[in-house]
Amino acid sequence: MSATRRLLRSWLVVLVVTVAASAGFAAAGLPSPVLFGALLGGMLHALTACRELDLPPLLFRLGQALIGAVIGGLVRLPTLSRLAADWPSVLLVTAGTLAISVGAGRLLAVRGDVSVATGAFSLIAGGASGVVALARDLGADERVVTVVQYLRVLIVLLAMPVVATLLFHPRTGAGHLSTGPTRWAPDLLFVAVSVVLGLVVQRFITAPATALLAPMLVAMVVSATGVLGQVSVPTPLEDLGYALIGVRVGLRFSRASLRSIARLLPLSVLLIVLVIVACALLGVLLSAVTGVDRLTAYLATTPGGLFAVLAIAAGSGSDVTYVLALQVIRVFTMLLFVPVLGRLLRGR
Repeated sequence: MSATRRLLRSWLVVLVVTVAASAGFAAAGLPSPVLFGALLGGMLHALTACRELDLPPLLFRLGQALIGAVIGGLVRLPTLSRLAADWPSVLLVTAGTLAISVGAGRLLAVRGDVSVATGAFSLIAGGASGVVALARDLGADERVVTVVQYLRVLIVLLAMPVVATLLFHPRTGAGHLSTGPTRWAPDLLFVAVSVVLGLVVQRFITAPATALLAPMLVAMVVSATGVLGQVSVPTPLEDLGYALIGVRVGLRFSRASLRSIARLLPLSVLLIVLVIVACALLGVLLSAVTGVDRLTAYLATTPGGLFAVLAIAAGSGSDVTYVLALQVIRVFTMLLFVPVLGRLLRGR
């Protein structure tokens, strides 16, 4: 068999596993099922095949750009208006969450087999998909970062409805989130402008993480100004971004790295729980300082699970706009800050 045919067969196996695993994860209700499915597809090849595969750099940058557009598209004019009115709250939540995350990451890095950068980015509370996409560029082990980041998201998703119900006794059925149908023409134009302009900027700016951050900033401007109406990245393109990132990370796994990550899990779970508790206490402080109700403050400071947070906020009658403003700006700020953090950690 020729080398080209062997290469195509290897990629076909990765694709089939990715599609099957993504469907299974979606049926199970896991967050970011396509990213996990692609991760499994790439990992299976890395652990069983003799021939190494790697995703072409251009495709990986495309994946980063698509995820940047997804995140930038969350920033809307009402979100920015609420930000201007409540900037002290945003500053409190962002700075507090950052301090909690970096502190927990430093504790994870106490282990000799985890670098300070890997520990920090593994427990940054905000924008899991964006942090995963940036991890390798910033000197962290993207395999560890991926596992711990999405473990955090999963634990937050499991804990949030239990905490909200037991501690706050919210009303049920007070509201719901509704999303309109995909508007293919403006949405595709939005993606094209964000990705193309962002990647053009990335060619001329050599700073780390610009393949994600430049499209994210372009998408934020287009979305917030409303020049194309209310836009978002269509689901197939969003899934493509997750798949490209997931495959790239999965292909870098090895048996040794899996054993190392498995040994990290007990400490990681403990630190994730501590981050959740600390962010909940931050919500209590936010409620005391601003006067917002405690359920709204708790949801606004929850370290992950944005869309589940918004669904619970709407269903319980909480202030959805306030929760959205703080959550989106926190995620956005975290992703803008991580390159600076990466440079500081490299300097050390």
